[in-house]
Amino acid sequence: MTTAKSAAHEARGSDAFRRVARAGFGVIGLVHIIIGALAVSIASGGGGDADQDGAMQQIRSTPVGGLILALVAAALLALAVWQVVSGVVAVGGEVKKWGQRIKLFGIAVAYLVIAGLAVIYAFGGNAESEKSSKFVSEVLLGAPGGIFLLVAVGLTVVGVGIGFVVSGFTTGFRKTLDLPSGAGRPPIVVLGVIGYIAKGIAIALTGILFVVAAWTHDPDKAGGLDAALRSLTDLPFGRAVLWVVGAGLVVYGVFSMFRARYARM
Repeated sequence: MTTAKSAAHEARGSDAFRRVARAGFGVIGLVHIIIGALAVSIASGGGGDADQDGAMQQIRSTPVGGLILALVAAALLALAVWQVVSGVVAVGGEVKKWGQRIKLFGIAVAYLVIAGLAVIYAFGGNAESEKSSKFVSEVLLGAPGGIFLLVAVGLTVVGVGIGFVVSGFTTGFRKTLDLPSGAGRPPIVVLGVIGYIAKGIAIALTGILFVVAAWTHDPDKAGGLDAALRSLTDLPFGRAVLWVVGAGLVVYGVFSMFRARYARM
């Protein structure tokens, strides 16, 4: 463990590594801007998949899409490694330290999944996160106590979403940033508030679908982010709500662009 920590400290001290990892936040921003735009398009009667798959398809459709996707994958890989490194060198009491590690390792896995999607699409392949969600639900429902396991997964995802919403309302995300002083600070904070709340709603909806799949014993109910956002259209004034959430995801993407510059790393 000492050797791992030494290597982690050395990696964190590399300016080049830090710059590439920062670019990962910009990539996350780009993906969310595209997802949000697709959600707005759906709310306005258009098509597309408002999820990571849809974002990758949009990027690949550009003249240099393959190259961009390769850069997306590289930046996200670096950012994922940075999260792991940060977890290895986490400090504090054992409970706090391992709590930080679990959180950072979980974030790293999420970044790696998106990086993997970028690689698949860069080489002309296709992947559907919705099918993955349904497959996971089917496997869990087939296991002993599977209903409770799937409910636990769903509630965990809902909890993550609520965490984003709370962080948005309380501006807790500011702890992860070295914000500029003066007139430049308030606009970034406002972007963070709006973006975190919108992202939290989207994540929570995805978790709710897992719970619905468990309740109905139907793994097909567990769609991915696109299905979660589309479910908003079933609500009163649902298309307007989806439009607002989609616009909020675009705002989160813009905030992530600023995070690439001001993230505390």
